[in-house]
Formats: sequence, C-alpha cells, structure tokens
Amino acid sequence: MRRSSLTKACFSTFFFFLLTCLIANSATHNITRRSSKDKTHRKKCPITSSTHQCSIPTPPPPPDLPPNTQKVLSFADQRLQVVYPVIQKFKSIITSDPLNITKSWVGSDICNYKGFYCDNPPYNSSAIALASIDFNGFQLGASSLDGFLDQLPDIALFHANSNNFSGTISSKIANLPYLYELDISNNLFSGSVPPQIFTQDLDALFLNNNNFMQSLPDNLGSSHIILLTLANNNFNGPIPTSIAAALSSLTEVLLLNNQLTGCLPYELGLLKEAIVLDASNNQLTGPLPFSLACLDKVEQLSFASNLLFGLVPDVICELLVNLANFSLSDNYFIHVGPICQSLIQRGLLDVTNNCIPGLPFQRSVEECAGFFAHPRFCPNMWSYTYIPCSKFPYTSLVHQVNPTP
Repeated sequence: MRRSSLTKACFSTFFFFLLTCLIANSATHNITRRSSKDKTHRKKCPITSSTHQCSIPTPPPPPDLPPNTQKVLSFADQRLQVVYPVIQKFKSIITSDPLNITKSWVGSDICNYKGFYCDNPPYNSSAIALASIDFNGFQLGASSLDGFLDQLPDIALFHANSNNFSGTISSKIANLPYLYELDISNNLFSGSVPPQIFTQDLDALFLNNNNFMQSLPDNLGSSHIILLTLANNNFNGPIPTSIAAALSSLTEVLLLNNQLTGCLPYELGLLKEAIVLDASNNQLTGPLPFSLACLDKVEQLSFASNLLFGLVPDVICELLVNLANFSLSDNYFIHVGPICQSLIQRGLLDVTNNCIPGLPFQRSVEECAGFFAHPRFCPNMWSYTYIPCSKFPYTSLVHQVNPTP
C-alpha cells in the first residue's frame, strides 16, 4: 500500500518534469523561428521602403556647411586676384546684357572673360595683369563706371564704344599710370569731364556722342593726345587758346556738333600734325585766321554751319596742298579769291549757303543783311593776319604781323 503510494508520487513528479521540458522546448523553438523570419524580412526589405515597413535606420543627413562658404579660387597672378572682386561687383550692377556677354565672367580665369585681355605689365615681364578691356558694341547697360575702371591699376586701354553706360566720369581715372587710350563714345554719360583727364598722358581720348555739358578747360596742360574726339556733346564756350600748346601732336580734332562759341583762336594754326580738324555745327563766329595756312598735313578741314564771316583767305587755299575736303558752308562769308575759286571748281571747297556775290546756292540778300545788322567783334583782331609758320610767301599781299605781348 505504501509502495503503491510512493510509486504514484514518483510518477506524478516525473510527468510534471516531462511536461515542463516539453513546454520549454516548444517556446524556444517558436522564438527561433520568429527571429529567423524577422531576419529574412529585413534582408528582403527594399532601401526605398518606408520606416514603418523597414527597420533599417535612415542615415543622418550631412552637416550643414558654415554660412558664406565659397569655393577657393586659384589665380594665375595676384594682380588678377586683386581685380576679380572689382569685376564681379561691376557685373552685379549691369542692368542690360542682350548679348549675354557677362555669362563668361565666372571663375578665376579672368584672361578668358569676354572683353578682357591680359598681358605682362611694363614693370614685370614675368607677371600677368589685366591690360586692356574692349566692350565695343556689347550694348551693356550700367548706371556708372565708378569703382570699376578707376580700380584697375594695370589697365592700358579701355574701349567701351556703343554701350548704354551712364553717370559721370570719376577723376580717379587720371591716377591710372598706364592708361593711354580711353574710348567711352556713344554712351549716355553726362555732367562734366574732370579736367585731370585732359592732362593725362593719353594717345587717344574719345568722348563723342554723350551728354557732357561743360566748357573746354582753359589749361589743357602738357598732354600728348594724338586723337581727340569731343563731337556730339554739349561742350560750350570758346576754343581755348592753349589748345595748340597742349595738344601740338594732335592728328585728329573733332569738335563738331557742340555749343562752342566765340572766335577762332589763331593758335589753331599751331596744330602742325593735324590731319583732320572739324569744328562744324557750333556757334563760332569771326573771320578765318590766316594761321590755318600752317596746317601742312591737314586733309579734312571743316567749319561748316557756324556764324563765321569775312573773306576766305587765298593763302589758306594755296598752301594747304593736302586738302581733300574743305567745308565752309552755312556761314556768312562774303568773298573768295581766285585760288579758292579754283578749289571750288575742283570740288574741294564748299562755300554753299554763304553771302558771296556771284556764286550759286547762297543765302538771300535779306538773310545776309539781317546777320550783318548785328555786328560781331573778336578780341585781338591783329592775330587773324598773323601766320606763325615761316613758309609764308605773300608779304606783298598780306602783312605778316608778329604778336605783341
């Protein structure tokens, strides 16, 4: 009886132990299967899956770059690095660029920017500097050149013909040590040209076709300008007597289409290198100075459309042997001599629309009378028969008067 009870107890204990092992083994097997199944799912989960579908964590974004971080540019010469921000600042104020010129003004290779040209500066043959700019015909628009041209220390030539630049001209341009050609013609500049520009050691100065309004500076200094073009502006006042002393090397003097007044100075005859002298379409008055006979090399000479009067000196017509075009039309001259008449016949001299009796295509008597009803006088009348060159052979025709102090 006791054995039966013990046996029964042992069996119960063994059965409980066996049942516990079976339950534990089943739980372990289920956990292993679930883990294996999860691994397989993760392995097949596409990279683009949502984080709700995939347990792969999204990598963190790259850190933000610090503000104002710029790509470091490498320049061929430090001189180019200096002018780079100047060019970029100018680019930022350009308001019109129909030809898309500034598209090339990117990066450190300034020498390949359209309109920019590099060369060795005079003081260092191994260096590279921005030597010249040619914007001719680019049709660029900007409200000013200040802070651009005057900040290019090695510039020698600046050509900006036929654009839409406006504003005034900075006197700082006169501080550019190598500048010898300045062409800002056919733009919209206004105001006055700083007098320092006229005293600069320039070969060519083209200011024509703008809106400059000022008198020509009295003292043009000791400039060696060869080509001076002031045409089609609003320059006013007289032609300064210092023009020859300062600009004796001039080969072209274009003063046409301005508002110049006063009498012609005899000093114009001292422009011994002049090939072209044009002061037409102004309000100049008085007689023609005989000194113009000293312009040995002149080919184009025009004082058309002014208020000039008196005789056309034969000495001028004979001694200017290189003349191809001599225009005195639309004035109030009253006489031409036989030598000048021969130039008319050859088509070299134009005196139409004057007050010369016996010649065709002259003003009416009434119009001429109305002009001479208001006498005009010039100072230093002695100077109009003064001939400052030594070749004058007409002592019997015109008394050669030397200037008095």
